[in-house]
Amino acid sequence: MSARILSITHAQPPLPPSLPPSLRHGESIFNIHGLIGGDSSLSPKGEKFADLLSLFIHNEPELPPDQLNVWTSTMKRARATAAKIKCARYVEWRSLREIEVGVCDGLSYDQIKENFPNEYKNREQDKLRYRYPRGESYMDIISRLESVIFELERQQAPVVIVAHQAVLRCLYAYFLDLPPEEVPYLAIPLHTVIKVTPKAYGCAEKRYKMMV
Repeated sequence: MSARILSITHAQPPLPPSLPPSLRHGESIFNIHGLIGGDSSLSPKGEKFADLLSLFIHNEPELPPDQLNVWTSTMKRARATAAKIKCARYVEWRSLREIEVGVCDGLSYDQIKENFPNEYKNREQDKLRYRYPRGESYMDIISRLESVIFELERQQAPVVIVAHQAVLRCLYAYFLDLPPEEVPYLAIPLHTVIKVTPKAYGCAEKRYKMMV
């Protein structure tokens, strides 16, 4: 991201050997119904993904359970996704919570378009800076992720991050140094582990899609 995550202006330390594998929570009940916000539980598919994820991580030699740190948000769907991962340290971060959508909580985008047409239009025009009424913008997420990034840069032990689409878009853009305008459009699919490894020039990316 340009100058890394915008407001982060400290001198960048050397990149670690491997950047943390990151993933969205498993499918939630709200995902099934196309609703945004909320703190819903996992769907049956989401629960199956949580089982597959724990097996996947267990079989990764770079993620030994006696050293592994697992970071999640404080939301139910993220916590449930990470619950079966064996690790040395488990940390919940409020900073990793999904974007707060304020008065649009629990609505679909079609319902927002019908009930809040001006808000829908404003969001379409500038998804990066648009702030939901009583909620957040992507710029707000970028700001609240600073503490997470600072801590990541200090880590010696391996880390796995289980979070949410908007949050992971911001972290992904940071690690790949992408323009901020791209952030709201980055593909962070469900049931996929994303791993980014720095190379001499740029980064190598692998995505592991789990069939549920």
